[in-house]
Amino acid sequence: MTRPAGPPGGTVRVLVVDDQQLVRDGIASLLGIQPGIEVVGTAADGAEAVALALQTAPDVVLMDVRMPGTDGVAATEALRRDLPACRVVMLTTFDDDEYVTRALRAGASGYLLKDLGAADLAAAVRLTHAGVAQLAAGVAARLAGAARPPAAAAGALTGREVEILRLVAKGATNREIGRALFVSEGTVKNHVSRVLSRLGLRDRTQAAIYAREHGMLTD
Repeated sequence: MTRPAGPPGGTVRVLVVDDQQLVRDGIASLLGIQPGIEVVGTAADGAEAVALALQTAPDVVLMDVRMPGTDGVAATEALRRDLPACRVVMLTTFDDDEYVTRALRAGASGYLLKDLGAADLAAAVRLTHAGVAQLAAGVAARLAGAARPPAAAAGALTGREVEILRLVAKGATNREIGRALFVSEGTVKNHVSRVLSRLGLRDRTQAAIYAREHGMLTD
């Protein structure tokens, strides 16, 4: 039986997946000493990652993209299907249009490059667990092309929903949005759900990309 994902704000359980042992062990060691992070295991390929995730129920999986056998994209699809509470962030050296597009379509919650420092990577893990999309610089534009919803129109949103969409796109959590707009966290959650539904978007990552693509971040 799998363990339910940990609550936001608590210790974030992380699974590290990379086909290079030196890399995955290094990432695991660096993350393991960061506050609020617990590394529950490492895996060398996508198939091993899915099997281990089903046993340990991590909150966040850091997934390499290109691996022999089952690659990171296929593993992400399987995890989103079989362990939907788990969030997957691609962590790779490949800043490539095809990989970025495939990763988003598979359900990845972020796409980061391996040039991050340990503290920045730990922060990205915590934010991912909190529901904030994590995108490397320059990645958002290519993700936007993959995430563009058919016939979605910002005009379908109320003024308050547009405000919330803009804050989501800037990386704000529900709590931070609530504080900024003087509404409850539950109210924000309901608004975010309606925004996703009206625009035909899957998650906050796509919402952030949509707002950027449609020029909604200008003050």
